[in-house]
Amino acid sequence: MKLPRKLILRSSRKAVGRVLIAIAALQLTGCVVGPKYRPPAVQAPAAYKEVGDWKPAQPNDQNLGGTWWTIFQDPQLDALEVQVNVSNQNLKAAEAQFQQARATLRYYRADYYPTVTAGPSATRTRISGNSPTSSLLRGATYNDFVLPFSVSYQADVWGRVRKNVESYREQAQASAADLATVNLSMHADLAVDYFQARSLDAEEELLNSTVKQYEQALELNESRFQGGIASEVEVEQAKTQLQTTRAAAIDVGVLRAQYEHAVAILIGKPPAEFSLPPLPLTTPPPHVPISVPSELLERRPDIAAAERRVASANARIGVAKSAYYPLIGLGASGGFESSSITTLLNGPSGLWSVGLSAVGTVFDVGRRRAVNDEARAAYDYQVAAYRENVLTGFQQVEDNLAAVRILENEAKVQDEAVAAAQRSLDLSVTRYKGGVTSYLEVITAQSAALSDEVTAVNILGRRMANTVLLIQALGGGWDRSSLPERPECCGKLVSRNAD
Repeated sequence: MKLPRKLILRSSRKAVGRVLIAIAALQLTGCVVGPKYRPPAVQAPAAYKEVGDWKPAQPNDQNLGGTWWTIFQDPQLDALEVQVNVSNQNLKAAEAQFQQARATLRYYRADYYPTVTAGPSATRTRISGNSPTSSLLRGATYNDFVLPFSVSYQADVWGRVRKNVESYREQAQASAADLATVNLSMHADLAVDYFQARSLDAEEELLNSTVKQYEQALELNESRFQGGIASEVEVEQAKTQLQTTRAAAIDVGVLRAQYEHAVAILIGKPPAEFSLPPLPLTTPPPHVPISVPSELLERRPDIAAAERRVASANARIGVAKSAYYPLIGLGASGGFESSSITTLLNGPSGLWSVGLSAVGTVFDVGRRRAVNDEARAAYDYQVAAYRENVLTGFQQVEDNLAAVRILENEAKVQDEAVAAAQRSLDLSVTRYKGGVTSYLEVITAQSAALSDEVTAVNILGRRMANTVLLIQALGGGWDRSSLPERPECCGKLVSRNAD
């Protein structure tokens, strides 16, 4: 008797329905083992010590945002920073690691669902005439068509799958924060190298201007020597001063070329294909908005990454504890088998089975306890690393706050030193021309004036670099809300956070 195909499908659906009901019942009656996660407690100071009497801009005065470098109002820097997102290879490597973490999360997330397999086969078999089987089967030839399906599922009764997925989701979030950290670091490195190059441009411009002045001084001494007023010693002193300064101006090109090459690499270009036009640094750095220290925990991506790794380690404790409980497995198989392809889907050809299994470890010589201890030790390690990361963050902010504040005060004093040295030089030149003193006094005044001016240029360069480092230490406008809640579903992260 042949059963209708609708009846066959209805019977199969009932069997599958029973399996799904059993799965749902086990999921609902199960419990999640392991500790509930709470972020580690850290102590944040009420205010930064190194702010001192230096009054930075208020947060409402300047919003850094993702494109924090625009605070410097430098179009050349803005154009270079945009290229970092497009071509920087370190950033591409970090993004690939994030994509890898996403893929790993999707892999383990698949454990939430049953695995369905199918293995159709068709064989034609002839039994040997001398086979020890029944005489009725000897020499028989027959076909065997099989269309099997199987469903297997490991019920997440104790939360092992949930904790495992939770761990990898938080690792993916940590990877997203790592990507933001690399992004911030590459942009900050570019800004530092750029301002160092511009500082050297200013120093070279100063030295070249001084060379012109020394050339005029040499001409004056040669004229006075020819007139019998000055000695040849004074001519040679002026010539030595000139050539020494020319050499110093040439030497600046070594470091300047290195910073230009560093900028090229950061924007993903070979140094041979990139040139940074000279642009002497003249304007002081802008003020940076400073928030309270407690907000640093939400604004630094490296701290957020460390905290997410703590959460992941906490979830791994739950995975380790679930090993103390049996694994509940559900399995169902069904399909059709017939000796003729024409009767393969008929009622009598149907076959199915449903089963439930439980596997538990009875004795493992302390192996599960060791895994549990290992998971707890890994959690303790991540907690300590997180707290150290927070302390390092506070230190970096304090270091750069101190540098910015102290260098600002030093710049004011140095400007007064430059003015005093210039007045001293003017007086020495006047005295020399009047025959009151020797040229040695002029050379001494020239050296002091040049040294003070070079120091002032270098201080300005350091102020710009430390301002960039302060912005980096504060998180560069990043915010914890940028982390994807469901990393397995989001797209690229760089373009969203960096722009």
